[in-house]
Amino acid sequence: MSGILAGKRVLITGVLMESSIAFHTAKLAQEQGAEIILTAFPRPTLTERIAKKLPKPVKVIELDVTNDEHLASLADVVGEELGGLDGVVHSIGFAPQDALGGNFLNTPFESVATAMHVSAYSLKSLTMACLPLMQEGGSVVGLTFDAQFAWPQYDWMGPAKAALEATSRYMARDLGKQNIRCNLISAGPIGSMAAKSIPGFSDLADVWNHRSPLEWNLADPEPAGRGVVALLSDWFPKTTGEIIHVDGGLHAVGA
Repeated sequence: MSGILAGKRVLITGVLMESSIAFHTAKLAQEQGAEIILTAFPRPTLTERIAKKLPKPVKVIELDVTNDEHLASLADVVGEELGGLDGVVHSIGFAPQDALGGNFLNTPFESVATAMHVSAYSLKSLTMACLPLMQEGGSVVGLTFDAQFAWPQYDWMGPAKAALEATSRYMARDLGKQNIRCNLISAGPIGSMAAKSIPGFSDLADVWNHRSPLEWNLADPEPAGRGVVALLSDWFPKTTGEIIHVDGGLHAVGA
């Protein structure tokens, strides 16, 4: 099959709903010739149901990125299915409710630690779990929400994304000698399940209606998915440690 991912084997996390960037990444990856495998947590059955809407059937495996046993067995399970990996997509983020929605100054460390573990440290732990399968090198792509700024309601997910962005740079530094690239897509707001869990999300998203140079559509995750697929491909062979903005250009303009 032709396509910019022809012959590539890619693990994709975070397919929860048809509205998620990860779903559109999976769909585009298949259309561009990749063989994919999906991971899901905490409800693999939900992902299996959504996966039926992809162009081709795909295996879904349970993976809690905070569970050392899950991570330790990942390479064996994926290796059995695909033989190896050329790409990993990290589309995982979570913060407890008391870490969001205007409670920044009162959030206990336990909740902050959870947000950091699931949303930032997991980029490293997931990649290391997949490393034995990436003997020929490959591409790791994560999703961020611009951590240069303090956003309304986003609270401790902001520092968690800042940690994710720094983690990606250090991984780019340390994995380059194995020809593994690590980059992030900084996407504008999408009306996904993750977004809807943020109290006051609509106030945050409304900024794009007034400031984005390119018209932004909250209901269209495909542009971000295209960015992920491009970074998974061989079209960015010497790009690593980068954050590519797919946000309508809002990051580039002031008030």
